[in-house]
Amino acid sequence: MFKKKVRHINRYRELATALLSQGFDYIVEEIGLLQKIPYYQRVRPVITAGSTGGVSERIRLVLQQLGPTYVKLGQIASTRPDLLPRDLIHELEKLQDKVPGFPLAGVRSVLEEELGGKLEELFLQFTPEPLAAASIGQVHQAVLTSGETVAVKIQRPGIVTAIETDLEILYELASLAERRFLWARSYQLVDMIDEFAKSLLRELDYTSEARNAEKIAKQFINNHLIYIPGVYWQYSTHKVLTAEYIEGIKISSSELLAQQGYNLSLLAERFAEGILQQIFMEGFFHGDPHPGNVVVLPGEVIAFLDFGMVGRLSTEMKYNLSSVVIGLMRQNAEELTNAIFRMGTVPDQVNRLQLRADIEMLREKYYGVPLSKVSLGEAVSSIFAVALKHKIKIPADLVLVGKALLTMEGVVEKLDPNVSILDIAEPFGRQLLRERLHPKNLARTWLRNLNDFSEILFQFPQHFHELRAIVRHGRLQVEIALPAIEQILKAQDRISNRLSFSVVLLAFSLIMSSIIISLSIAGQYSLLWKLPVVEIGFGIAMLLFGWLLYAIIRSGKL
Repeated sequence: MFKKKVRHINRYRELATALLSQGFDYIVEEIGLLQKIPYYQRVRPVITAGSTGGVSERIRLVLQQLGPTYVKLGQIASTRPDLLPRDLIHELEKLQDKVPGFPLAGVRSVLEEELGGKLEELFLQFTPEPLAAASIGQVHQAVLTSGETVAVKIQRPGIVTAIETDLEILYELASLAERRFLWARSYQLVDMIDEFAKSLLRELDYTSEARNAEKIAKQFINNHLIYIPGVYWQYSTHKVLTAEYIEGIKISSSELLAQQGYNLSLLAERFAEGILQQIFMEGFFHGDPHPGNVVVLPGEVIAFLDFGMVGRLSTEMKYNLSSVVIGLMRQNAEELTNAIFRMGTVPDQVNRLQLRADIEMLREKYYGVPLSKVSLGEAVSSIFAVALKHKIKIPADLVLVGKALLTMEGVVEKLDPNVSILDIAEPFGRQLLRERLHPKNLARTWLRNLNDFSEILFQFPQHFHELRAIVRHGRLQVEIALPAIEQILKAQDRISNRLSFSVVLLAFSLIMSSIIISLSIAGQYSLLWKLPVVEIGFGIAMLLFGWLLYAIIRSGKL
């Protein structure tokens, strides 16, 4: 416990220093960060002037200063344009795992502890220099005793403890921020940190990544144009992942590919089809298909690497996504609006008319634009941005689709700008709709709904008895919420008062008319108890009529 507290204090100090260095003094003061660091004022470092850039740039610089956990969280956050502003997403996308590799002694320690043997016994050859180093681990080339060349990914020593410490601190600071900042409550900072933390912890488990690779490999078991490296499970654990070594050309190296005689248009189409197959048909897809994770093998074969980040779509989510694609194709705002309602968590106070108007504006943006010029990824991301504006919460995996599509389109455009992603995606969307309308699938959906309905009927007597007990004991509460109810009631009061006043004025006028008629029939003067009743009554009536007319004119509702 004492060691943990010391770790926290040291990390709080580093966090405060990073925030102060980029001009976030007010955040440090407001959340009481300095109070968590004993004697901080005595040892407070000299803070250099921070970046002169905007807030988003300074946030990125803070994350870079704080190291692996924060860099990784920033990278994960960059996939959520539905939660964060566009300019911040743009800055977070610049975050790179530019960290030095750890020494061979650390590699040996992890490998021997995890695999239960000496390094020299486990591998026939092992390259000391890493092929690549990142914040969580690094990759080495090796040769197994059976002769296969493999890529071995080893987790950094102590990274799990460091990340757990950082996440504990982040949870605490997010809770403090939500209590003191309106923007933190608006962004639901604790929930956001929780979601990002789950993604990060999944990446720490290399067995999860290995299972992801095998699951995607099964999707292309009969497709020899897409290749997924095999996993060597006997050499893989939670901290070590050993997979088939793939040597190819990065798909982003278009000039080199052209020099080697590869058909760039064919590569672009196969890469796009490979991603769309994963998303629309299988509902399990590579969440980060950037050029470093995709290489080209002889025969225009596309090989995918690194499956630490994947997306999962349920059948219903796939259907909703296909509705978005078809809605874009047809430029149908109503269809797009319905798809957004089905795919997200819609708050009660959402303004459906305004949402449809925003979708209509988005539709007009693409009206008349040739399909070959439409960016599917940008269009999907724009739809999610509209949902964010209306506080409609889109599932994280659906948002990851938009990110994956944008990444894919960037690669395809570099290979061949004339390839239309929407044209390639249309058959997948139509196939999904055909599957949805297939009698077998319709029957399955109806059967599922029938089961749900029968369960509701089965539980109805119990719920009815519970409701009756609540009513009998006087515990039933009814809340009625109408927009602008106070204004409506005030207006109703004014109308009622004026109506009542008019009735009184009419009654007074009738009484006065009766007195005048009576006096005329009797042939008497208009004096009653020596008072000019008719004249006085006429004066009062004119005053009341004048006041009523003035009130109506003043209200502007004449």
